[in-house]
Amino acid sequence: MIKLFSALILSFFISLPATAAEYSDGNGYTTIKTPVRTSDPSKIEVTEIFWYGCPHCYKLEPITRAWEENMPSDVDFKFLPAVFGRGWLAHAKAFYVADLLGIEHKLRADLFNAIHVERRNLNSEDALANFFVNYGVSEDEFRKQYDSFAVNSRLSQADAKIRAYGARGVPGLIVNGKYLVTAETANGNENIYKVIDFLIEKERQK
Repeated sequence: MIKLFSALILSFFISLPATAAEYSDGNGYTTIKTPVRTSDPSKIEVTEIFWYGCPHCYKLEPITRAWEENMPSDVDFKFLPAVFGRGWLAHAKAFYVADLLGIEHKLRADLFNAIHVERRNLNSEDALANFFVNYGVSEDEFRKQYDSFAVNSRLSQADAKIRAYGARGVPGLIVNGKYLVTAETANGNENIYKVIDFLIEKERQK
């Protein structure tokens, strides 16, 4: 009877879904010490901290795109450009210019491709102004937005959030202001969104 009972218990745990015990704090993700308030409490917020010049972000991009296409309706997905180095500022500004003009999603893949495949130097305001012309943005309009109060305000807000998250590199994904997921914690880019899905479900249960 004892052997039969033990076998049943073992069978039960083996039959549990992999995600039920696969991830925990320190294994798949890191819990942020002080949760950061999200934009919309009615949604589960997922934020990708990135840099256009990051090769790892470039490799993650198609995985992000595929996941985003089938994103659950209760999830709010955002991008947050980081400025961890001197050469990152121009790209962060470019993100917010594109976002304000409503074309970031359109040029995102092309900008990654121009930097990482075509090896174009797009680290300056002049180079980026020329790049944006291809998307119907005049050079004058780009420069006006590039140094605008709106762009600089968003940069400051992004920097404050990234520091609050405790993120120190890219790409990094934040789930609901509570959990940080990286390629290192998830054991590879290909596993990042498996952990994200696990954490989304974890948040749904609360």
